[in-house]
Amino acid sequence: MQHFTSRKDVTDIQALLKKAQSVSADPFQQTELGKNKTLGLIFFNSSLRTRLSTQKAAANLGMNCIVMNIGTDGWKLEFQDGTVMDQDKAEHAKDAIAVMGSYCDILGVRAFPGLKDRKIDYEEQILNSFIQYAGVPVVSLESSTLHPLQSFADLISIENHKKTEKPKVVLTWAPHPRALPQAVGNSFVEWMKETDYELVVTHPEGYELAEKFSDGVKVEYDQRKAFEGADFVYAKNWSSYSSYGQILSQDRSWVVDGAKMALTNDAHFMHCLPVRRNVVVADEVIDSPNSLVIQQAANRVVSAQTVLETLLEAL
Repeated sequence: MQHFTSRKDVTDIQALLKKAQSVSADPFQQTELGKNKTLGLIFFNSSLRTRLSTQKAAANLGMNCIVMNIGTDGWKLEFQDGTVMDQDKAEHAKDAIAVMGSYCDILGVRAFPGLKDRKIDYEEQILNSFIQYAGVPVVSLESSTLHPLQSFADLISIENHKKTEKPKVVLTWAPHPRALPQAVGNSFVEWMKETDYELVVTHPEGYELAEKFSDGVKVEYDQRKAFEGADFVYAKNWSSYSSYGQILSQDRSWVVDGAKMALTNDAHFMHCLPVRRNVVVADEVIDSPNSLVIQQAANRVVSAQTVLETLLEAL
């Protein structure tokens, strides 16, 4: 594994899961692996779980960790080649990223989409610039289109709590007051397609995910029907892909509540957090014994550490 930006970077997901189990059982077994190695975490956007979990994962491996917030801690970066830089951008990305790579052995980068231009967002200019210019392995801490560390943690969480070999897993859209990226939904579907789970995606019409990620996945527009017999329910909002970045619905009937969860097979509730309580999910669901949201967050350390360990072993 040279980089970690999607499930396509993983040649053997079962082997990665096995390593994750080992990391979870003993997080400090490889404390010498990262000795004298430096992880740089570069944030273009806000973070809580990603920042803290990846720093903790690096510390568990004995790595030094540098964290930088672009736009507040550093210069504004220009990403277009050939630009006459006489406006507000003080440094070109190809220079800045090369410097970051010279200071660090692995770089993690978080950069959200603008949700204005689908072509630009789905080209992943920022993430691909890091891969092109860093000269070191790059880990996606969430990009415009995918959030692989979260999806790997979600897979670990399901594997840890499933009661049947082939559980029914439902990804459900939920309302939200702001336009949010498709990254978590795209990534979750991409990783779930690598399993033998029964995967169902439910959302109002107009919220179909990009076909490159969702091709072959069952879509059910009736949320209550989708929930029937489910073993896991993953709630997440995303804005429209077809009418890019737009909020087409704020229908509160899509809130995940106790009545809908009663249709399931005593399902576990999942969400990547942060979550708008009583907008996305009712308190009675997220605070129930079947809620896995805290376990998912804890598994973000496991997913990050497993990936960092794999990359360090290849250096």
